[in-house]
Amino acid sequence: MLALELRAGRKEWTALAVLMLPVLLVAVDNTVLSFAVPAISLALNTTGTTLLWIIDIYPLVLAGLLVAMGSLGDRFGRRRMLMIGAAGFAALSVAAAFAPSAEALVAARAGLGVFGAMLMPATLSLIRNIFTDRRQRRMAIAVWAAGFSAGAAVGPLVGGVLLEHFWWGSVFLLAVPVLAAMLVLTPLCVPESRDPHPGSVDVPGIALSVLTMVPVVYAIKNLANEGSPAVTAAAAGLGILAGWLFTRRQLGRPEPMLDVRLFRVRPFTGAVLVNLLAVFSLVGFLYFVSQHLQLVLGLSPLQAGLVLLPGLAVTVIAGFAAVPLVRRMPAHLVVSAALLLSAGAYWMVAAAGQGAPAGTLMAAFALLGAGVGASETLSNDLILSSVPAAKAGAASAVSETAYEVGSVFGTALLGSILVSSYRSQLQLPAGLDPEQASAASETLGGAINAAAGLPADTAGQLLDSAHRAFDSGVQVTAGIAAVLMLAASALAWWTLRPQTKQPASTALPHTP
Repeated sequence: MLALELRAGRKEWTALAVLMLPVLLVAVDNTVLSFAVPAISLALNTTGTTLLWIIDIYPLVLAGLLVAMGSLGDRFGRRRMLMIGAAGFAALSVAAAFAPSAEALVAARAGLGVFGAMLMPATLSLIRNIFTDRRQRRMAIAVWAAGFSAGAAVGPLVGGVLLEHFWWGSVFLLAVPVLAAMLVLTPLCVPESRDPHPGSVDVPGIALSVLTMVPVVYAIKNLANEGSPAVTAAAAGLGILAGWLFTRRQLGRPEPMLDVRLFRVRPFTGAVLVNLLAVFSLVGFLYFVSQHLQLVLGLSPLQAGLVLLPGLAVTVIAGFAAVPLVRRMPAHLVVSAALLLSAGAYWMVAAAGQGAPAGTLMAAFALLGAGVGASETLSNDLILSSVPAAKAGAASAVSETAYEVGSVFGTALLGSILVSSYRSQLQLPAGLDPEQASAASETLGGAINAAAGLPADTAGQLLDSAHRAFDSGVQVTAGIAAVLMLAASALAWWTLRPQTKQPASTALPHTP
């Protein structure tokens, strides 16, 4: 029992610094891609649906495999999975950078999702095993969560410089030097850890976890793209059925890949949902604000990154501030208040109207960052603290799955609503050929491309209509997101409250 109470020293904090490298990498990759969306849209002339798939396929594949990779890390070694993931991620980052078409970029991003699924559960589960003292672990998790924000802050600035001087693919090459350093330092600084009593590899469970995610997101995209209602219903039904079968399978196994009984405990389930919804709000905001700043207001990628930099800094600060704050206030109140800030940020955008100025978006993103920073730190701590250290990989996978599902649905749901609203509001001027009309109707980037080949008067009419349609969609999307964040705040207040009495059959193992 004494071993569980050992406090971390210099060696453990050095290991944490090394584990921040893949965290920074994933954060930079996500933010850079958001800012590269306009350039990709213009360069590859993508459809609206393909553009969403370029963004979504990585977190979609990653989310489907996180539970499996977390379980494999528990069995075969978390550091080993980290190293394999780093090598594969570096190779496919190069492939994505030189992708010749939108379809090739989607394929490369899917491969990145496979190896990314090896990286993230390993980092968080290693932290759970390295830091056994509860207060130190909470601070380490705050550092881990702040790594996402720091990477997001660096991403737009570095990515902005790259996009102004090089082609869009250069943003993917940012991963290579980070991963090279990680491959050298990890064996020297990070200890290996694994579950001493792992379960067997559950291949059908892995397949069912993927089948749960992919069809549901496809159904959302198909619905937003005004596809066949029958296809939408069939895809959603397949995902729900696979999820039910996955749950039944895990309940019947003596050593499940994911102990779904954890979700019977209200605070655990609440923390997972808070994690998901906080990321949902962040990714959805970045998806439309990056396009508004660059394609509507005409800012360069670097200027757009600078507009959002204060909000990203606030995200980091809020994550660290939540650690001492939660010692004085109940966690459910802190998280609930944080999500109210996120709701307020979306209301600011919805109320700003057409052509929202950069200053308004800067203030709104700072407000959103404060909410996301605090809620992410505390929800991850609650998830990890609820399980024994030996099962940290599975718990980390749950946390990371929530993060990536939130990322998927942030763009799939809010992005699809935005695309659908844009199409319904766009009014095409006379004089466009069928190809130009089709491109303009897909995305704002497509409308800008089409306008380049039109007479000045017609081009001006098209661009004015496209900007108005896009911003109208942003208002609708922001209003819906604000309501969802209000609901998330109420959910956090109810689910994260301390329980006075917990049934023995659903009690979680005690951890320090």
